[in-house]
Amino acid sequence: MKIAIIGAGRMGSWLVHELSRDHELGLYDLDPAKARALDSGTVFDGPAGVASFQPDMLINAASLPRTVEAFQEVLPHIPPDCLLVDIASVKGKIPDFYKDCGFRFASAHPMFGPTFANVEDLRNESAIIIKESDDTGARFLRDFFIGLGLKIFEASFEEHDRMIAYSLSVPFTSTLVFAASASNLAVPGTTFKKHLEIARGLLSESDDLLAEILFNAHTLPQLDMITGRLELLKHIVRQRDSQEASLFFGRLRSNIGLAAGRP
Repeated sequence: MKIAIIGAGRMGSWLVHELSRDHELGLYDLDPAKARALDSGTVFDGPAGVASFQPDMLINAASLPRTVEAFQEVLPHIPPDCLLVDIASVKGKIPDFYKDCGFRFASAHPMFGPTFANVEDLRNESAIIIKESDDTGARFLRDFFIGLGLKIFEASFEEHDRMIAYSLSVPFTSTLVFAASASNLAVPGTTFKKHLEIARGLLSESDDLLAEILFNAHTLPQLDMITGRLELLKHIVRQRDSQEASLFFGRLRSNIGLAAGRP
């Protein structure tokens, strides 16, 4: 299959690495040098360059704020039967774009990032395939993900963004709060070091990615939940209430699948 990929960032580079084994690839990035550095497939200097490639599939791995814009730039230069694919971590306005674009589409979200995941062994990772996807595209994505050992979930566009507000916005926010409270002072302790490692990994991601995850329309209720739990914790600490603290810790252990009571 002839596949054109938009975006030569972390996820785009990963896709190139995985798909170049079985498919003919074409690459487009705003910075052509980044695409050439991957040394795989035909590199297009601009959107019009995709026309001569005539892709069967166009995978959009551009940054979240540019996903729809990148599609719009390339659409005039691809054949009408080309299948559009996005891997955006927040779908946002993408469903509205698909509704009006006139092309078949498939949408997915690999639930890992090259920063934290071991991309050489993804057997403990997951991917979501959007239910509204074209059957052919969904089948391609399912076969691709299963071949990598990923666990597959299905969700509608709406269900996906609600799920992501919980599965990404909550840990992102918790890590950002930790980073906001940290300093460059050397602090001993394994727990602190682990949190610091996570914070450094998260903040190595682009500002666009971090902002778009947080700007998910379903994030604010999650933030309200977090601040509510923090207020409860402040109350317990202020009152030095050991009994209430024990109850609180028990609820937390239950939340994360540990046996209630003292471990």
